[in-house]
Amino acid sequence: MFRHTCKLLIPLLAALLLPVAASATSATAPDRTTAALQQAVNGHWRSDANRARDQYRHPLETLQFFGIKPDMTVIELAPGGGWYTEILAPFLHAHGHLIEAAPPSAAKFTAKLKADPAVYGHIAKIVPFAPPDQVKLGADHSADMVLTFRNTHDWLNHSPATLDAVFKAAFNVLRPGGVFGVTEHRAKPFADGVESAGALHRLPEDYLIALALKTGFRVAGVSQINANPNDPEDINVHRLPPDLSGPDNEHAQMKAIGESDRMTLKFVKP
Repeated sequence: MFRHTCKLLIPLLAALLLPVAASATSATAPDRTTAALQQAVNGHWRSDANRARDQYRHPLETLQFFGIKPDMTVIELAPGGGWYTEILAPFLHAHGHLIEAAPPSAAKFTAKLKADPAVYGHIAKIVPFAPPDQVKLGADHSADMVLTFRNTHDWLNHSPATLDAVFKAAFNVLRPGGVFGVTEHRAKPFADGVESAGALHRLPEDYLIALALKTGFRVAGVSQINANPNDPEDINVHRLPPDLSGPDNEHAQMKAIGESDRMTLKFVKP
């Protein structure tokens, strides 16, 4: 497995290490970054089930929007099963650093990392992260980017203070100019944040933007990359694919909608 995965990583590393030539036909740095990201997204180490969700999660476009570069120090918050880790780890393998902020109880996630050292062996470290008790992400001004994917509603479900603490922790660990990238299931505009998080596992976009501004971030971009206009935004996201947690007689309707409508927000520390 290790030898096989090493062979698969060679083209990705080649894209990252490609020297800059003087000729006009040579690839520019953004071209090389895009090529390396695309190869990580296409990586054969990713499961078919995870790759099938690219049509809804748009990992290439999302990470490009956030402005990720291969030499960055990136912190991923609450990686869950490691869907994005499968892309981030090989992309940052050669020149960058990936730090996973995961709860100490995430045994399945840590086992996944240990099972494939060719892909995950260069992850800088795993930081214990279990808000509100454990939110420190590292030394102040030590990271270039902090990413979180569909987690903010969970922290708000614990308490508004918990979500505030996570945003402050992200702000503190970032260098000036650093990026906090957030995706989240979207509720209707100006819906009650606490109610939406609890009942629907969603948040209104304005709630997170207001919190980011209060924390000290500025809004650098709002993207519709992960929008789904078919989603009415007023149903529990777990009734939609892939969970389909509702009764069998609604599964066809939920599949026709697709995965949830999601906001994609880019905040920058001044």
